[in-house]
Amino acid sequence: MHRITACKAEEDYKLWLRFEDGLEGSVFLGNLLEIGAFQLWRDVREFEKVAVDPDTATVTWEGGIRLDSDVLYQDLASRSHPIQHAGGGNPPPAVG
Repeated sequence: MHRITACKAEEDYKLWLRFEDGLEGSVFLGNLLEIGAFQLWRDVREFEKVAVDPDTATVTWEGGIRLDSDVLYQDLASRSHPIQHAGGGNPPPAVG
């Protein structure tokens, strides 16, 4: 299981995450706004109440919303240019 060590709500329903291995970046969660419990996030102040659960090391919100840290990790790791990955070797070469 990939453990989240820090998180922060950003503009436009993006969530910045840092994992224990140093991988960090932002994921877009606005596509969830029309689904069940996530409709609470239409009030952006509710989205901003995100926290890392110290026991499970995943992100949680009031009302019992939790997101799978492994799915979030794979989303960030699968991108061609993650923001940072500590100990992951050299950064990808700049293009352009």
